[in-house]
Amino acid sequence: MQHLQKLVDHLVWADARVLEGLRTSPGSDPRTIELYAHVLGAEHVWLARIAGRQPSVAVWPMLTLDGCARLAAENAAALRRLLAEAKPDAMAREVKYTNSAGRTYDSKVDDILLHVALHGVYHRGQVALIARMAGGIPSPTDYIAFVRGDPAATRVSGERPALR
Repeated sequence: MQHLQKLVDHLVWADARVLEGLRTSPGSDPRTIELYAHVLGAEHVWLARIAGRQPSVAVWPMLTLDGCARLAAENAAALRRLLAEAKPDAMAREVKYTNSAGRTYDSKVDDILLHVALHGVYHRGQVALIARMAGGIPSPTDYIAFVRGDPAATRVSGERPALR
């Protein structure tokens, strides 16, 4: 449970960092907001499934940065509330849901939350890559930067990694 709490804390921090980076970085590509909105939409959909209710936001929502900020805040509050109120047996509870392809599954709450955390890491990396390719400077969201409170090292401009 402690590791899951740390991952959720990182998720909330990383979502905020991406939002800040999208608002302040020069250069833009609409795919960055589309992917970031998807991260938030997926968080929302999974939280709705856990709660046994219909989501009010699509998994691929069309959001502005202000809409992203509102949804990120709602998701953060819901994730923190879920973990604060959860008993260990609640994390093992099976959640029945139907995915976007119409297939029905049962997954444990802790597996869903782990997926949500990892899914966000994947797409935040895509946002950073696209932002950098468009001339922007993405905010670092590495977990180690979160836990030590200092950004991870970055490549020097023009430096190429050694291939072995």
